[in-house]
Amino acid sequence: MSARTPPAARTVALTVLTLCAFAANSVLCRLALRTEAIDPLSFTVLRLGSGALVLLPLLRGRSGQPRSPWSPGAALALLVYAIGFSLAYVWLTVGTGSLLLFGSVQVTMIGAGLRAGERPTPLRALGLLAAVVGVVVLVAPGLSAPEPLGAVLMAGAGIAWGAYSLLGRGVPAPMQATARNFLLAAPFAALVLLVPGPQRTFTTDGVLLALVSGGVASALGYVIWYSALRGHSATSAAIVQLTVPVLAGMGGVVFLGERPTTRLFAAGALTLGGVLVAVLARRRPTR
Repeated sequence: MSARTPPAARTVALTVLTLCAFAANSVLCRLALRTEAIDPLSFTVLRLGSGALVLLPLLRGRSGQPRSPWSPGAALALLVYAIGFSLAYVWLTVGTGSLLLFGSVQVTMIGAGLRAGERPTPLRALGLLAAVVGVVVLVAPGLSAPEPLGAVLMAGAGIAWGAYSLLGRGVPAPMQATARNFLLAAPFAALVLLVPGPQRTFTTDGVLLALVSGGVASALGYVIWYSALRGHSATSAAIVQLTVPVLAGMGGVVFLGERPTTRLFAAGALTLGGVLVAVLARRRPTR
């Protein structure tokens, strides 16, 4: 039995809640790593582990409701995203990191939509091009360009998140699917701690930030996102996520005292202006 597409108003409400949760994740992770309250790999393990615990009651799904199959591919995408995300924020500010992340998400999901036959109108294509140029402006070499390794890690995290979102479109039981993805990803994340590297750092503040990121912003946010995806095409799901850098950048300024650069302002204006044009443009009717 196919899942019923939620009404437009419900999709909008779920999407707004999700975007706020995504922005909160960037702020929480950057806050924990900037103050060296915890190391990035430990943050990832606690984030996925706490998310799995919060979602554990949803593992079996509701009685009489359709079941979602186990998806090792989605769990792997979640793991790769979470590791790259945490490592990248060692070098990147909240605004820069989130713009890189969701710029990569957009390219991944829109590319998949085009391959599946989604054809944007010329105006929407122009908006998408402007958004991509904004990301290119951000990462181009220069005095205020982000750290190359951090940029590469965040771009990889964005590709993985795009794949995770694509795999979540149309799942019959989004809450159960999210719970299963976290349960599969968390043990493998713990194995990452066995990899030789910098000394592990644990403080009370760092652990609390990781638990809030995993148990609230990630676990609950991803459940809402999988529900919202049922009302989005691959293209629209990619486009709306590019509003997260604005929210995250505001959070960085308010909670972390970060000063946005001229490059970030220019890249953000191009990216978000392109998103606005692409969202307002109607899609070409499919035959």
